[in-house]
Order: sequence, then C-alpha cells, then structure tokens
Amino acid sequence: MKFKELGLDHDLLKAIAQSGFEEATPIQAETIPLVLEGKDVIGQAQTGTGKTAAFGLPILQHIDKADRSIQALVISPTRELAIQTQEELYRLGRDKKIKVQAVYGGADIRRQIRQLADHPQIVVGTPGRILDHIGRHTLKLEHLDTLVLDEADEMLDMGFIDDIEKIVEQMPTERQTLLFSATMPAAIMRLTNKFMKSPVVVKIKAKELTADTVEQYYVRAKDYEKFDVMTRLFDVQDPDLALIFGRTKRRVDELTRGLKARGYRAEGIYGDLTQQKRMSVLRQFKSGQLDFLVATDVAARGLDISGVTHVYNYDIPQDPDSYVHRIGRTGRAGHKGVSVTFVTPNEIEYLHTIEDLTKKRMLPMKPPTAEEALMGQISSGLSTIKEQVEANDTEKYEAMAETLLENYTPLQLVSAYLKAVSPDDASAVPVKITPERPLPHRGRNNHGHGNRGGGYKGGYKGKRREGGYQGNRDGRRSYDKKRNFGDKRKNVKRNFKIRSGE
Repeated sequence: MKFKELGLDHDLLKAIAQSGFEEATPIQAETIPLVLEGKDVIGQAQTGTGKTAAFGLPILQHIDKADRSIQALVISPTRELAIQTQEELYRLGRDKKIKVQAVYGGADIRRQIRQLADHPQIVVGTPGRILDHIGRHTLKLEHLDTLVLDEADEMLDMGFIDDIEKIVEQMPTERQTLLFSATMPAAIMRLTNKFMKSPVVVKIKAKELTADTVEQYYVRAKDYEKFDVMTRLFDVQDPDLALIFGRTKRRVDELTRGLKARGYRAEGIYGDLTQQKRMSVLRQFKSGQLDFLVATDVAARGLDISGVTHVYNYDIPQDPDSYVHRIGRTGRAGHKGVSVTFVTPNEIEYLHTIEDLTKKRMLPMKPPTAEEALMGQISSGLSTIKEQVEANDTEKYEAMAETLLENYTPLQLVSAYLKAVSPDDASAVPVKITPERPLPHRGRNNHGHGNRGGGYKGGYKGKRREGGYQGNRDGRRSYDKKRNFGDKRKNVKRNFKIRSGE
C-alpha cells in the first residue's frame, strides 16, 4: 500500500518521499489509519519493520502547532533508541516545524532542561530520565494526548515497569496509548489491560517473527572450537558488517581482543560501558572504520544499524525472544541477511525452543575446512587484483614489470602477487577464549526433530559460495577492509539509516 492512500497530509507525504519511501510496510499500513482514528493500538513488530513511522506519522499529523505544551511522549528502553527515534520524528516533521526533544541518562541534564523550556510538542526519552524531569517539574504531562511505549518487552526485561507506572500516573486518563513490542509475553498483556482502552491488535503472525529475508543456520561446535570456526566462516562468507553476540561481558572482551589479534576491525560493547565509549564505537561504524561489533544482549538493545549483513550468535541466547531481537538487526528493507548460531552439544534443546517460537527451522552448516577457508582468502586476493587492474593507474610500474618478466614466468609473478594480496589464515594466530558455564539443561525430550546432521549446501563456484554459506552474494571479497594489512585498507563511508524502513 502506498503512503498516499493512508490519509496523511501533504507535508508528511513530502517528507516520506524525500526519504525515498513509497510503499508502506505491513505494520505501517495497518497501524497508521487506526492511530489517525484515535484508537489505542498494540503493534507486534520487531526493530527495523518501520514502527517508528507507524506511530510517528499519525502523531505528527495530530500535533497542534499552536499548542506549546507536550502533546506526545515516546518512552524507549535505551538512550540509543531514544536518540534514533527523536531524529526520525524530527526528519519526518521538519516541514511541519514540529519540535521534538530527546531526554536520556548519561547526558547533561541542565542542557535538557533548557531544551524542554523551549516547549517541544513531542518528547522521546528513557524511563529514568523522564522521571527525573518530572520530579524537577521540567517535564509536564497534564496536556498529553498520546503515549507510546516502544520496545515494551525490552523495557520489561530491563525492569522499567515500575518507572513506567509512575510516569503514567502523571498523565491524563483520557489519552491515546500505543504499545509496540517484538514479542508479547503475559506480563506485556497485563500491562496493556492496565494502561489501554479497547486496544486494536496489529499482530505479526508467528511465522513472520523472523523475516524470510534472513537465512538462518546453526553450527554444532564445542566451546573451544567456536572461535576458529567463526573466523574461518568470515573468510568464506565475507560479511560487510556483522554483529557478534556473546553471553557475558568477559566473553565480549575476549572475543574483541581475539578478533583484533587476528587482524579484524572489531570493537565490543556491553551494558556498563560508558556512554562516551558507546558513542565512539558507533561513530567508528558510521565512518566505516569497523566491520565487527561484539555485544551482549543488554548492550545491543536499541542499537539500530543499517547495512548489517550477518549476525553471529557466538553464544546461543538462553531466552528465545532474544534470538528474535538479535537476528532482526539484519535482512532489512528487502535486503538479504544471514544468521549463524553456534550450538554446543548440551545446548541443542535451546535451539529447538527457538525454532518452536519462530516456527522456522535453522539449517545445519558444517564448519569450513582449511581448504575452503583458503579458497575464500584467495577469492579476496582475486578481487583486490581485479580492482587494481580496473583502476588503470599502473603505468608507472610497467617498466619494472617488464624487468620482472625477463627473470620470471607470468605464472610465477601472478602467483606471488596473489599470495601477497590474499589474507593469511587467521586461525594461525592462537586465541584462547575462556569457556562459559553451560546453560542449564531444559530437560526437553525429543519432540520429533530427529537427526539434524548435515552440511553446507553446494560448493565453491568461482568467487561465490552457493547454498549453506550464503555470505558472498555479490562475488566481492574486499578483505583488506576486514583485516589490517598495512596501508592498503581504505575507510569506507557507511550510510546510516536510522530506523531502517521507517
């Protein structure tokens, strides 16, 4: 459905067109008309499906520009998500000249107080900082028309429900309430009964919890094997931008150090990292200085980076809902994504539980052999050579090249050059990752899953891997930007789309 069919005004349609969008996503097509009618709405939608625009566009249309009071409040679980939502709402409402302000912890509260004194009509914030401003009387909600609870399940997991209840106590009872959540546990449904009036449910079917654009695989491996297997997969799959999930802060630290030791451009984030460090890491992603982000589930909440091609679950999540959130960060806006989950022998029941939730089976993948990894490394070298030849700026080297040809055969020279520009086998650098305590046994019996052995589909064809590896989709292997090989690496500017598809 096109946006112009949804009853939005000219200024909003203009902003949407400037963003390059014509077709509304399913959550937008169903939600926008309901919100415009003033109904309470429960939307089941994971990050990246366009839900910010789903609630933001009708809210922007309802704002009374002559009213200097706060008319809409969006509560977000993390500061990153609050910032991204504020930026998206500002962009969509720029032609309408609507003021949108974000308030969140870890930032100068005095500056936020001054910004709130400028009478924004929409405020986006995290629960703790919103309560802080309410207590200081710098955030007044008595004229609020619309409340949005974004990523409600994550706020529940992070223990924010009491804070949200205190915030709601400061609002008029006659208001519109919108709630969005990737999953709908019983606690969320109790919340909707308490805060909402006859809400309309816009629900993604269970089979759509994980998008069809994400190819999902699992690799059986013992804990001490996983790191070497993963880096060999990098050689074969050639991810442009990847997220790697670890279960603990220690795991994230060790994985990050190990990747750096093997020449990969990686950084890690976890829950208690300083805001300054978190923002520094995100800036490095934005400028193309990093290709791998290692994170815990808590640290990744609210992190919405466009262009993620691969998600690696180094540790399988204990909570299956976390799996939905993790892999929802790839396969967006119609692009293909790949997720690979490493499963130790005693964790296989966790994999089955995830499949029960998503109604989708993960395909088994065999770890790449040393020979297959070598083919990936050579493919990277071939790509580098091709790029340099096509650049057509090698004239100043031709005289020396002719001298070399007098002493060596073309085959010897090309082979030597290919060896020089191909990355070495990363597994040659020893890395020790401390084993984590095994997850508790679920005690789940075989429910008909049967033998799930097997391997990757297909084999090596030229520069592409067909089937199970499904990583090198466009045949490129610009590996020099993944690993630090001298000065050949070039920084690649990465176009950040905040809240992709929204």
